[in-house]
Amino acid sequence: MLLPLFGVAFVGLAAATCYEPSYAHPPPAYDADHPILKDALTHLHDVLTIALGDPQYNSTSISVEVTSSKESLWEFHHTARARNASRPDIPHVNGSALYRIASITKAFTVLGLLQQHAAGNLSLDDSVEKYLTELKGPQNGTLPWKDITLRSLASQLSGIPRELAQSDMIHAGNMDQITGEWGLPPVSTEGLMTCDEYSENYHNPCTASDLIRSVKADHPTFAPNQQSTYSNIAFELLGLVIATVTNQTYESYIDEAIFKPLDMGRSTFSNPPDSEGVIPLWPHYYDVDEGVQNPTGGIFTSSNDLSKFLRHVLTRYNGITHALNWMHPVSPSKDLHSFYGMPWEIFQSDRVLTDSQRAIRFITKGGGLPSYTSQIILIPQYDLGITLLLAGPADFFGTLLETVSIGLARAAEQIAISTLEESYAGRYIAADPRLNSSMILKADHRGLIVEEFISNSTNMLQSSLLRALGRPDDKPWYLLLIPTLLYRDEENQKGELWRLQIASERPEGETDVWDDFCVNDVEGPWYAGIPINQAVIWKGRSGLAYDIDLEGFRASLVRIFAHGHSASHVEETEQMEL
Repeated sequence: MLLPLFGVAFVGLAAATCYEPSYAHPPPAYDADHPILKDALTHLHDVLTIALGDPQYNSTSISVEVTSSKESLWEFHHTARARNASRPDIPHVNGSALYRIASITKAFTVLGLLQQHAAGNLSLDDSVEKYLTELKGPQNGTLPWKDITLRSLASQLSGIPRELAQSDMIHAGNMDQITGEWGLPPVSTEGLMTCDEYSENYHNPCTASDLIRSVKADHPTFAPNQQSTYSNIAFELLGLVIATVTNQTYESYIDEAIFKPLDMGRSTFSNPPDSEGVIPLWPHYYDVDEGVQNPTGGIFTSSNDLSKFLRHVLTRYNGITHALNWMHPVSPSKDLHSFYGMPWEIFQSDRVLTDSQRAIRFITKGGGLPSYTSQIILIPQYDLGITLLLAGPADFFGTLLETVSIGLARAAEQIAISTLEESYAGRYIAADPRLNSSMILKADHRGLIVEEFISNSTNMLQSSLLRALGRPDDKPWYLLLIPTLLYRDEENQKGELWRLQIASERPEGETDVWDDFCVNDVEGPWYAGIPINQAVIWKGRSGLAYDIDLEGFRASLVRIFAHGHSASHVEETEQMEL
């Protein structure tokens, strides 16, 4: 039976065309003095400074901050030249200046939800009516509450309507414009809600009673879990759930469970003093109390505080709860490149890198309120978090987003490849002189490439064994090592686990439609109980690899440096110097 089973696995692999793997290298470590990083940040500073000098951006203030999981790497701030003289705000925008971040608040709400799931106080897969019993019983609407789970609410898959008391077009212009230019019939506000934008100058915030009364009269946009669509109401309900299971207000829980532990001392749901905030020219939303809508968009915070939040997410995203990896997509959005997470808006593109079509994934959450536009971006492949905050007209935001995110991703890729070259590339030979086994690794835009591989005197790059790893017979290919980000010794984080993989070279011109199909299958076949493609790379204190254990091939290879010493000799020298 072994040969037929092996053949089935081989056919399945060979039928797929897999190009560049998404993770070609470990996330780079960042040194503020690294020339690639310094050049990239200097370039960003100059480009943003020149662009913001345009008179059309006179009333625009921005804050940009970049962080790794360990520390902030860079920040840039610009203060609008046209200010509100009748209402002075912070004199000079800096890392402590407070902005409204609108829907970025949803990320905090979901973190609170995940914390409560991990604590056993709720389950993501429970229906929302278990915690909000007011939703049970007779209603004028048709929302199927028993089928709407906390997970679907947090994932934009609940199918419930978008808004409670915002974005009604009746407030967007005068009735002459509404009935004339827009072609809508005349209507009145009689019988509508009397809170938030339905009240004069947003004077009355909506309450929990307003929310429950409204949703019990609502009708679904889609059936639960059928298709993703944006909803603010979903997160307002999650805020009530958090308040119920913690027996305190939503705002006090977020403050105690997130703001304080992460030392986010500037962050608040309360309206801060004008002297601490960035207040755009009118119209703006600085003074509005969001009430029960706080869980969907109520936070005031700074770029410094958001960097602390992003560092926490980069460090903990796969360890908050066993129920999920927080960075993973949950459902597709409108096109090939966009997805919803919890509550992330995820963008994946193969157009980011200049020398490769390897897909780069941006885990984002955006927010917008009158005269405030904001976005946080996580790029786990590069261990980067980016904060973009803008007060004023939103015209500049597209330029800001493209310039900062793409510029940083490309610089991070260069740093990662240069690290591969320095830390891993080179010639490795068998530690046992009786064994004719060796490997030559090089680093380029594709990752850590196996340029030569001899095992027991056999040229493995010409061996039919590689067909078991997916080597195609009808197109160019290459062999590379990809990181799993795991360790043989997890406690001390020593012995990096990598896997040999086959990738097809991208052909020129038009290809078959199904050539875009690739099912990831990393492990490969076993040989006497061990994955044939598993490798353990051992590194010294200097960060240089000195030994590769090709466990499936039962071979240990040591690295040879240009000066003639093996890397194991270098490692011994390092140990002696301790």
